[in-house]
Amino acid sequence: MPLSNSPAWQEFIAATRSAPKRGEQLRLISAPGLRLDLSAQAYSPALQKAEAALLAQQGFDAARARLFDGGNANWTEERAAWHTALRAPEPPAMVAKAVLAERERLREFVRKADAAGRYGCVLHLGIGGSDWGPRLVTRALRHGGARREVRFASNVDSHSVADAMSWLDPHDTLVIVASKSFTTTEPLANAEVAMNWLRDAGVADPIKQVVAVTANVEAALNLGILPDHIFQIWDWVGGRYSLWSAIGLPIALALGNDVFDQLLAGAAAMDEHFRTAPIEENAPVQLALAGVVNRSVLGYDSLVIAPYDSRLYHIVPWAQQLEMESLGKVATADGSPAGVPTGPAVWGMSGTDCQHTFFQWLHQDTAGAPVDFILCEQPAHAYARHHELLIANCLAQRSALLRGKTYEEALAETSATESDPERARLLARHRVHPGGRPSSLIVLPRLEAYTLGALLALYEHKVFTQGVIWGINPFDQWGVEFGKALAKSIMHELDSPQATEQDPSTRYWIDAIARRSSAS
Repeated sequence: MPLSNSPAWQEFIAATRSAPKRGEQLRLISAPGLRLDLSAQAYSPALQKAEAALLAQQGFDAARARLFDGGNANWTEERAAWHTALRAPEPPAMVAKAVLAERERLREFVRKADAAGRYGCVLHLGIGGSDWGPRLVTRALRHGGARREVRFASNVDSHSVADAMSWLDPHDTLVIVASKSFTTTEPLANAEVAMNWLRDAGVADPIKQVVAVTANVEAALNLGILPDHIFQIWDWVGGRYSLWSAIGLPIALALGNDVFDQLLAGAAAMDEHFRTAPIEENAPVQLALAGVVNRSVLGYDSLVIAPYDSRLYHIVPWAQQLEMESLGKVATADGSPAGVPTGPAVWGMSGTDCQHTFFQWLHQDTAGAPVDFILCEQPAHAYARHHELLIANCLAQRSALLRGKTYEEALAETSATESDPERARLLARHRVHPGGRPSSLIVLPRLEAYTLGALLALYEHKVFTQGVIWGINPFDQWGVEFGKALAKSIMHELDSPQATEQDPSTRYWIDAIARRSSAS
């Protein structure tokens, strides 16, 4: 039976629509490393009951067990999605030896580099899941002191890698090529540029300054990379869930092994919370259910993430990939459509910049969007008053979205400053805010490795839960693979012109660029 026609879904819709006005009671959930305030989301005892019935109907308990036990969680590719094993203090027996060995190899590599004073600079070449996680964490936690300068290049546009290499010392730079398949266009193309850069600078043996992180060890060896410079990840680690593997090497190099270990510990603590906490007190599950209400019942087609901490600058694109690559699908296990709206578009910006960019739209546009506000109680700087101002802005924006402003309230404001009643009424219409707009508030006591690990795992498990409810697989990415295949086909045509079937516009540009390349 399609989800949309199922009894539990119909009960879920009815309970959502009959829920009382948001914000009438405090809904606070404590989880490892953070607190989640869902007071501005739909809630009632009837909705809570309907949520439990919906999760039971969609087989949530069994799906969660498969995730943690290494079962067939990624069912379209018939493999596990076992990122939780990467950060477990004691990984499951089936993979414990490999995971712990690779974890120790990473630590030892960093220890030796530190002891020898090697690599003042790191150039990390990856894309997507091999890039956003390390980029996010190193930016977020570098306020505690960085041991090395780390630069990231992901785009196949060589301006990206050229910019990353600028002002680096090629004789003191470690190049990390991070690619699960070791066939991905972007990191391999950028690796070629980096190797030439090392060679042109007179580095005697450039390959000795290159490290690979991959599931395709043979391909890395074929490139000439030294065996002790190859770190393995596994087929059962999805790219966007791979931060916790050796993909996190630049984090350990930049911030230290202890910081990376604390990051893993925070995520592992959230794993245990997700696995054992009752549904009504389970932070990832409740955040997921709020998202399902907003997307599939209330019809909001996007989600805004607004971290009120500039150190979390990269959490928006990280979450975009996590959510939109995982949930941007409609086909369920039997190939039929989900039948309800699924993954929302994710966008955002750090506060308070976002208030001066798009919050006008959030407050008064007819569509609007739910917002995840992220806040740290304690800063890492000494400017206490500035931090209070940041907190005040975050809470005020959230309150304004929830409360709104009626015409009568706006008219009272304008009448106090305008002597002309007609003009006061006109201006009041422009100051009406609909209110009632949903949001979640995630509060960390402070931004450190443990709390950041917990925050990222919170979002991972939220996405997994939503995939279970919608009946879609959050661990594949066939849309991405389709585009890659077409790009390879077009590259073949540019290298060796041939008449393959293309739409008129694509055909025009292939021919035009091929002619230009021939002329040059």
